Amino acid sequence: MTSSAATASVAPATETILALNNIEVIYDHVILVLKGVSLAVPKGGIVALLGANGAGKTTTLKAISNLLHAERGEVTKGSIVFNGDEVQALSPNELVRRGCIQVMEGRHCFGHLTIEENLLTGAFTRRDGSAAIKRDMDMVYGYFRRLSERKNSLAGYTSGGEQQMCAIGRALMSRPKMILLDEPSMGLAPQIVEEIFEIVKDLNAKEGVSFLLAEQNTNMALKYATYGYILENGRVVMDGDARSLSENEDVKEFYLGISEGRRKSFREGKHYRRRKRWLA
Repeated sequence: MTSSAATASVAPATETILALNNIEVIYDHVILVLKGVSLAVPKGGIVALLGANGAGKTTTLKAISNLLHAERGEVTKGSIVFNGDEVQALSPNELVRRGCIQVMEGRHCFGHLTIEENLLTGAFTRRDGSAAIKRDMDMVYGYFRRLSERKNSLAGYTSGGEQQMCAIGRALMSRPKMILLDEPSMGLAPQIVEEIFEIVKDLNAKEGVSFLLAEQNTNMALKYATYGYILENGRVVMDGDARSLSENEDVKEFYLGISEGRRKSFREGKHYRRRKRWLA
């Protein structure tokens, strides 16, 4: 485990499906948001991207999926390699066709469409026929049984958990090799969060889908990921396998609120930045 900017070779020594090599992201030509971020996702792995709100997690995912231009952002340095090819110059739909898709923070389902219609929008780029799409729809319903029960309901009238399942299911309909999953636990009850993460685990194990998971819920993310990177102020400050990170005293204190075997109060924890060794 390192406590400085990671390199793409830090992740486990298996075939890599995604590698970010020292990328820099600037908004409005002046605001530097990501500063030399490097990370790697092994093929068939679940990698967690951790950090507080504003650390740069969502920007990292949008840099990969090429959605920055909609917010006047751009990758100005470094390279992004997906499945062996540099992809930072590709459009988002080209990247989806290659097998990399992002599930946005906040779910963003089409509220005026039914659950099933939402799922079908995920197959828009496919050209393999209705029978293959029907098989994948059945596969999605097999993993997300709640969606099968609500498939004729307008998505805007379903629960937050069902909308999150719909958003992930819609991504699956594009037949992805990799899903970039942004804050899947946001605004959801713990029981629903656990259910969604269990489904992510099954999709990874049974369907071979790789995941890069941006999450503030550090404890939940490290429970299901095999490797993790921690972002602070647009930089990777620590990385390592999930078990090592979850047992690291700095991670337990600064991200889990646990110090010396006990949970810290907010008053004790709110001045933590003074003691972070990597910010010195």
